[in-house]
Amino acid sequence: MYINDQQLREFLSDSGLVSQKKFDAAVKLAQEKSISVSDALVSEGEISEDDLRRSYAYVLGIPFVDLADTKPDLNTLALIPEPIARRNNIVAFKQEGGNLEVAMLDTDDLAAIDFVKKKTQLKILPRLTDADSIKHMLRLYQKSLRDELGDIITRESHTLEKYGKLEIGNEQDLRKLAEGVPAVRVLDSLLRHAIVQNASDIHIEPQEDALLVRYRIDGILHDAMTLPKTAAASLTARVKVLASLRLDEKRLPQDGRFRMETDGDRVSFRVSVLPTYHGEKTVMRLLREDVAGFTLESLGFHGIGLERTHDATRKKTGLILVTGPTGSGKSTTLYTMLDILNTADVNISTVEDPIEYQMKRINQTQVRPDIGFTFATGLRSLVRQDPDVIMVGEIRDRETASLAINAALTGHLVLSTLHTNSAAGAVPRLIDMGVEPFLLASTLKVVVGQRLVRTLCTGAEEYSLSAAEARGLEEMADLGAVLKALKEENVVSANTTWKSVSLSREKPTKDCETGYSGRQGIQEVLPISEAIQKLILSGAAVDAIEKQGREEGMLTMLEDGIFKSASGVTSLSEVLRVVSE
Repeated sequence: MYINDQQLREFLSDSGLVSQKKFDAAVKLAQEKSISVSDALVSEGEISEDDLRRSYAYVLGIPFVDLADTKPDLNTLALIPEPIARRNNIVAFKQEGGNLEVAMLDTDDLAAIDFVKKKTQLKILPRLTDADSIKHMLRLYQKSLRDELGDIITRESHTLEKYGKLEIGNEQDLRKLAEGVPAVRVLDSLLRHAIVQNASDIHIEPQEDALLVRYRIDGILHDAMTLPKTAAASLTARVKVLASLRLDEKRLPQDGRFRMETDGDRVSFRVSVLPTYHGEKTVMRLLREDVAGFTLESLGFHGIGLERTHDATRKKTGLILVTGPTGSGKSTTLYTMLDILNTADVNISTVEDPIEYQMKRINQTQVRPDIGFTFATGLRSLVRQDPDVIMVGEIRDRETASLAINAALTGHLVLSTLHTNSAAGAVPRLIDMGVEPFLLASTLKVVVGQRLVRTLCTGAEEYSLSAAEARGLEEMADLGAVLKALKEENVVSANTTWKSVSLSREKPTKDCETGYSGRQGIQEVLPISEAIQKLILSGAAVDAIEKQGREEGMLTMLEDGIFKSASGVTSLSEVLRVVSE
């Protein structure tokens, strides 16, 4: 939202919200800190963010709505999925015919408006609102779902308990139990609850005297609910039916997959069933198939790292790698790059295990090691499909690494992932797999090392490091490089010293119990420059490659995390927790 300073001055003065003298002081402060006048007014406490939004709405002629006490139709609210509403601060509150009124904190968020328009096929009428209204509407998502699911689970669990006491003899009996109404309703409720909670995994764990259900939310496991132990057989059988697994096999692990659609969101569940001492434990990984709306910026890329990643995706040939442990967001980053590359004049083919997201206009292939269809055989076939861009889910062995390098050499842009602890660690890992250094130096374009950190809720606390804390941090990271990046990206003013930099930390509230909501990446982006090519050819160690990358402006993951703590995205304790894992 943009209005010029003169318009803002006149309105605030006429309305009595800010005097001319205080406005002039804010103008001076804004010039000193290289920030907008409105940000200066808010930071000095002259006006609240909500009053500023109301002022913008009046000047721009955009209706302002207060929804703090509104109870919208839940079907209208559900037109925008809760994760989208929470991430973009946009909620649907009124529908009339083909028009949908949506409340937003920023009506210039055209990407969010476009997403809702495509999803609902309705005409979107944006309205400005305040933070309290958005919080109230987001709470309605949770309340309506918890009430509904709580009733279902409580009611049906007692029925499952009766079924669980029966003697289950053969596969036919198990299938009958799995397809019974109680098992179907309880599992469906658990799955829907997990989706709305934005969980990444569901654990159904048999204990000695109970059945424990846990959700992994923002990377942390939470107890969700406890069910009767006798419900275990019914729920496990139901999961097996959905995932097309053997019902009568209880001694060996089994893997499968199924899909469900709820509130317009398509979600795939990757299922793993494992025998344990107290029974079969089931873990389901949630894979949301719609990645529309993701950008590299929303994933956490910024500054020179963002520029270098975009530069690599613009190349016609070469190898782009994303590294990190399991669950660090590597696949999402690759899919976001593919979404950027996915234009009408480009042929994109992938070979994956599993296919986590389905994307239009992209030819996606699932590997099947059980019948000999591996990454290597799939990649060998892909290069005969006239692709411009190839995505290999993971480079696991020498043959796949060799084929990926050869594909990059012969006119293809290849994207893949690798399990290493750092970006620089990808080089010796590939050489260990048998890739010749001279081939690696000529094909590798950029390596992205990545982890996921929980992001802070609004209202997080700001604080400054003590001298002892700063010295301890200086031993692990280059704070000078972090400060330089903060200045270059106008997070702090040009004359700021490290002593005056404020970091952010969590502040638990009633609406945000942990102080965190959602996750974002911390990255280190290593471009393969001419100097690094020479290091690769000379067989240099990881430390030498990383040192050269830092001299060329690369922030390490820890330094990027400190940057994001100073930017109010996450906390330093969360960054240290993740990078030390």
